[in-house]
Amino acid sequence: MDLSIIINNYKTKGLLKQCLKGIYLYPPSREFEIVVVDNDSRDGSVEMVQENFPEVKLIASSVNLGFHKGNNAGIKESSGKYVLILNTDIAILDDSLDKMMEFMDEHQEAALVGAKLKNPDGSIQMSCMRFPTALIPFFRRTFLGNLPWAKKQIDNYLMTDFNHQETKAVDWILGACIMVRRSVIDKVGLMDEDLFLYFGDVAWCKKFWKADYKVYYYADTNIVHYHKRESASSGIFSKIFWIHAIDWLRYLKKYGQ
Repeated sequence: MDLSIIINNYKTKGLLKQCLKGIYLYPPSREFEIVVVDNDSRDGSVEMVQENFPEVKLIASSVNLGFHKGNNAGIKESSGKYVLILNTDIAILDDSLDKMMEFMDEHQEAALVGAKLKNPDGSIQMSCMRFPTALIPFFRRTFLGNLPWAKKQIDNYLMTDFNHQETKAVDWILGACIMVRRSVIDKVGLMDEDLFLYFGDVAWCKKFWKADYKVYYYADTNIVHYHKRESASSGIFSKIFWIHAIDWLRYLKKYGQ
């Protein structure tokens, strides 16, 4: 098996259906499998996959495993040489998955390659970033982010100075569409299950770099990400805000800046 596509779903039945349709519309030319992990969605997602995509391997969890533990469950049930972590809000529009595999074939030093992502309006999404300093999440979610000195730090973190049409080794990649080498996962380990929803992609990339592998941003793709920053748009009294905050504190304690 060349590629295992892992899709972790929580109450996004419509997006999941469109994501799966996109993969089969532009399927990889090599042998591949799709593993969907449903986190007790109870929105008809499980039944939709069973009825419309019987070839998909389905893991129906009785609890919400979260992003990292859910993806790990899918990885454990897969066998591909490469593992693609794919969000349900991703739309594949061409042969990008083949291109990403070819890149990994040619760059044996790469543990992970992340696709260039576009917003629905065609603009480039900031999906590759420098490792965050302790206050970056705070700046991005409060009025302080509008202050000149804080905005400068945010711009540096988001790599706004980088030409996003260029393929380059970077600190870390947003985990919405990332391809990882299984042999490196076997050596370095799965995603960090101490983190529920956020910063597992940052932590994984940090571990890859520490193990002397590289993380690449790959520009030659045509992929749309219908991304919502829920933790930023939700108020401080929302559950998602505090999940983000707790994951950040756990990340700092375990991995530092």
